Amino acid sequence: MKLTILGGGGFRVPLVYGALLADHAEGRVSHVTLHDLDAGRLSAVARVLAEQGAGVADAPSVEATTDLDEALRGADFVFSAIRVGGLEGRAADERIALAEGVLGQETVGAGGIAYGLRTVPVALHIARRVAALAPDAWVINFTNPAGLVTEAMSRVLGDRVIGICDSPVGLGRRVARILGADPDEAWIDYVGLNHLGWLRGLRVGGRDQLPRLLADEQALGSFEEGKLFGADWLRSLGAIPNEYLHYYYFNREAVQAYQRAERTRGAYLLGQQAGFYEEMSKPDTPALATWQRTLADREATYMAANREAAGVGERDEDDLESGGYEKVALALMRAIARNERATLILNVRNRTTLSVLDADAVVEVPCFVDAAGAHPVSVAPLPYHAVGLVTAVKAVEREVLAAAESGSRATAVKAFALHPLVDSVTVARRLVDGYTAEHEGLAYLRR
Repeated sequence: MKLTILGGGGFRVPLVYGALLADHAEGRVSHVTLHDLDAGRLSAVARVLAEQGAGVADAPSVEATTDLDEALRGADFVFSAIRVGGLEGRAADERIALAEGVLGQETVGAGGIAYGLRTVPVALHIARRVAALAPDAWVINFTNPAGLVTEAMSRVLGDRVIGICDSPVGLGRRVARILGADPDEAWIDYVGLNHLGWLRGLRVGGRDQLPRLLADEQALGSFEEGKLFGADWLRSLGAIPNEYLHYYYFNREAVQAYQRAERTRGAYLLGQQAGFYEEMSKPDTPALATWQRTLADREATYMAANREAAGVGERDEDDLESGGYEKVALALMRAIARNERATLILNVRNRTTLSVLDADAVVEVPCFVDAAGAHPVSVAPLPYHAVGLVTAVKAVEREVLAAAESGSRATAVKAFALHPLVDSVTVARRLVDGYTAEHEGLAYLRR
């Protein structure tokens, strides 16, 4: 099988290749094509992959190209992990939002909207090229904002595009670990949108173990989400929120922490990765060791501003393990290619899963996966507090899609103004002014 990775010069690509190296079963991915617009980044990542695969007899072959059509031809699966505007764009998104006193995070609030507005047109172009050149391919989307971008691409590719995220998987694994359960055997009741979901239960042998966790003060304070949100708030909700809901529930504190920080997350990663790629431009740099060292630092500093706002300090070693989006991607590909039924939390079209949303709205829920794709599982209705957030953010996503389609500046303003974390139409207008002045990729927004 051929896997094409869009954004193939991206820093986290070796995680995907590492997962492929561990798969030795018949029908595995045997060829990987890396695509990126930056030939230097492609070369750097290809060197890391070469060291990873050294000594592995059946390691997938790797080629790299800056030609999108060449990359897509013959693909069985397309993994999309692009970053339109690069980390420079992310850093600018954060800076412009914080100057207005609102959140600039890349998937939440003003920053997420700005990122979505410049990413959706590119994602739609990719979807059309996939439909033309590899119509039987499955697209696995990891490009942020993942739910929004998956929904945009689904308008071209239907159910053959599936979004993945490591946040729900990581949350489920942490809760299972605290409860002494096997995360691969437990049923995780998780529902919402990407970066806006709640773990409402964790069933083992038919019994929900979450009430036991909620009743245990010490256990609640022993893992990432318990520290971020606090035991009292988790008990009030009766659920464990995705870590990104910290931006909603503690918005003032998060914004203040970002404003106090020496650098925003985007600016930090921009500097860190610039250093990595600069090191990799030297022919004698040990590629794999350099990448591993950089990755360890990246994971340790994840959501540092939120932890500072919550007063919980550095991440524990047990919380450093990610949800493993690369493992989710591999499990998804195996289930489809080999018809090996799997249960995964994915971003898919709603159909009738959540009654408060229409059939085409992309949601993040448990799915059964087989050769025919991903099938969302029926879930219990959302409580009203969650309905409010989910429907408000989905309305914003729809305005982003409408603005990307029409080029309407007024619709873009509407998208910002309707978001729960942007508190003023006047601020929304200034945000659009600031972002369009900064990003060439938003020049399509007309008055």
